[in-house]
Amino acid sequence: MTVEGLAASTIKTRFVIVRSVFRAAVKDKVISSDPAEGVVLPRRRKAEVAMRIPTVDEVGRLVACADSKRVSSRKGFRAYVALCAFAGLRLGEASGVQVGDIDFLRRELKVSRQIQRDGSGYKIAPPKYGSERVVSLPDDLRTMLAEHIATTTPEGELDRWLFTIDGQPMHDNAVTWRWRATRKSAGLSWARLHDLRHFYASGLIADACSVVTVQRALGHSTATTNLNTYAHLWPTAEDQTRNAAAGLMRAALTIPADSLRTAEP
Repeated sequence: MTVEGLAASTIKTRFVIVRSVFRAAVKDKVISSDPAEGVVLPRRRKAEVAMRIPTVDEVGRLVACADSKRVSSRKGFRAYVALCAFAGLRLGEASGVQVGDIDFLRRELKVSRQIQRDGSGYKIAPPKYGSERVVSLPDDLRTMLAEHIATTTPEGELDRWLFTIDGQPMHDNAVTWRWRATRKSAGLSWARLHDLRHFYASGLIADACSVVTVQRALGHSTATTNLNTYAHLWPTAEDQTRNAAAGLMRAALTIPADSLRTAEP
């Protein structure tokens, strides 16, 4: 799997599944020992090395290109990309949004399901790791979603899908090829859709949101999970000390003109 270029996290997930089968077989006395015992897994790259976060300009280009003719003759993928970038939704979560999940008055989105591939079709499942949550929507995103609904699905029950193809939710196959076309059009062939979630998290952290606030917005089960992924983005104690001292210096050196005029020689 390493030779094939699979990520360390993917290899670990597959290994854990296989190992559980072997352990059950040992317990049932089908085999005498666990052949997975002692296998050394490849190390995961450090988050600060492995993570590549698109810039504001790059995300703007991706959103702008998402509904271009190079991507699809169908409109609506722009809102999908924006939902991932400015609300931090995962691919399956964005695909699983229904119109009734959006509270336009409270400016909130309820994340309560995801769409997963099931053979050639799809299935509805709870969000990853039980990360049901309510996400606060910025006004511009709320406006974009309202325009998307008015254009693509203006009528119907509240449980109708927000992003559809022939009435069915747009699951990963349909999303993936549209995303590849979008990033190619934007000249960002390296960008992954999940990088938009990292972009969202980095923006919250840069705006001084607390660990708990970011954890809840992203739907992480614990603050530890959140820190394991994004700890390198938070300012260190040295950064905070440096910034505080800089603020003191600016305040002290900005002496009002009146004070200079009235000061004794």
